Amino acid sequence: MNTVRDILQKKGNTVYGVSPDSSVYDALESLEERNLGALVVIENGKLIGVFTERDYARKVILKGRSSKETLVRHIMTSRPVFVTPDTTIEECMQMMTDKYIRHLPVLNDGELVGVISIGDLVKYIITEKDSIIEHLERYIKS
Repeated sequence: MNTVRDILQKKGNTVYGVSPDSSVYDALESLEERNLGALVVIENGKLIGVFTERDYARKVILKGRSSKETLVRHIMTSRPVFVTPDTTIEECMQMMTDKYIRHLPVLNDGELVGVISIGDLVKYIITEKDSIIEHLERYIKS
């Protein structure tokens, strides 16, 4: 059964984060510089939330707040849903679908070891399916 560990082995464990006391504007700049849709929010080395473009749109823009004056801690998604390296790909897809989220922090014994996105899952599934098709084609030809 394919797991988050399989994705992280291919993708890597690079995690981009932001302090809860950063301005939303600074967090948005970080998202733009890295072409990301979300950042984990870290305080004292621990995951405390997730900041997403959706948080910005719904909790800053629509509320008439200033992105330069609003702190990440005031709009981040607190108590984020997370997975472990042993969580299956299917479980991740189900969680993302049920909770309408696109990013899952990966914790191993409480330590942040990665982040996976819906894009990572789709890419992994397509690659796996392509591999199966290739093997079947070789089998049929032989």
